[in-house]
Amino acid sequence: MKSSSHAPSATSLPRAPRDDVDARSIRYLVTMGIRVACFVLMVVITPYGWYTWVFGAAAIFLPYIAVVSANVGQEGRRNRREDPEAALPAAPTAPLPPPAARVIRIEETRPAAPNTPDRPA
Repeated sequence: MKSSSHAPSATSLPRAPRDDVDARSIRYLVTMGIRVACFVLMVVITPYGWYTWVFGAAAIFLPYIAVVSANVGQEGRRNRREDPEAALPAAPTAPLPPPAARVIRIEETRPAAPNTPDRPA
């Protein structure tokens, strides 16, 4: 049995915006940390050689990669085609019969005059 720290989702709702921003911030900070490490290794490791150029190139291009990956939210990663056929029923259903016409008539009548001693009923 696989243990997971996240509860399974019963819906197809996207991740909360706050969680998406947190994940993008962490991804940006990790990439920039790798860039700082590459810059420090470029300066500190001697004798200079081909690896100095690799660390320098990483220190130059990692900020671009960090910004682009941080700006791509969850919507950019989820560009999968969804098949509408899976949502349709397997067999067509018979059409419903038309509803019977219902006519409601409301008629107003005058109230009968009350029996008064002056008027016989």
